[in-house]
Amino acid sequence: MTFFEPITLRGARVVLEPLSPDHHAGLVEAVLDGELWRLWYTSVPAPDAMAAEIDRRLALQAQGSMLPFTARLVDSATGGPGRVIGMTTYMNIDTETPRVEIGSTWNAASSHGSGSNPESKLLLLAHAFDTLGCSAVEFRTHWLNHQSREAIARLGAKQDGILRSHTRSVDGALRDTAVFSILQHEWPMVRNGLEFRLAKQR
Repeated sequence: MTFFEPITLRGARVVLEPLSPDHHAGLVEAVLDGELWRLWYTSVPAPDAMAAEIDRRLALQAQGSMLPFTARLVDSATGGPGRVIGMTTYMNIDTETPRVEIGSTWNAASSHGSGSNPESKLLLLAHAFDTLGCSAVEFRTHWLNHQSREAIARLGAKQDGILRSHTRSVDGALRDTAVFSILQHEWPMVRNGLEFRLAKQR
């Protein structure tokens, strides 16, 4: 199996499906839940930009640098995929090391605190380390996005450093990027921590 092979990852709370243009309506509804694109320190697509964002991610998949997913809650009645809540990806894929970043993630505001985000990370980390044999998995976020930095740290990732004036935000301002990572030998402890968190939320 390679990074470029679309795959569905299933958990008790969330299902990560290969991103498809068919997800457009659900993703628009999800991003309206909390008007996430209005948060200046994020790069969440606005509703009228969702089709272009889907195309962008699928084009990067075709180039071999991204594997994008749509996140759905598990339907409590049927146990199957329920409503769409957001997007996430493997990105900056390095097949030689191998190493990957989990990023370009956003979730509908009403799903925050549901356990869907830590379970999504558990699914992605398990696939990266246990199936793809990654030596490290990286996370990046805006230095001023304190909520994101705290969430990444709660996963068990360690901060590697700050890339100052690293890239430009949507508004054109230069942003500092906080870089975190989990190494392969740290993964068993991180997995135990995530599983414990999720068990407490049942």
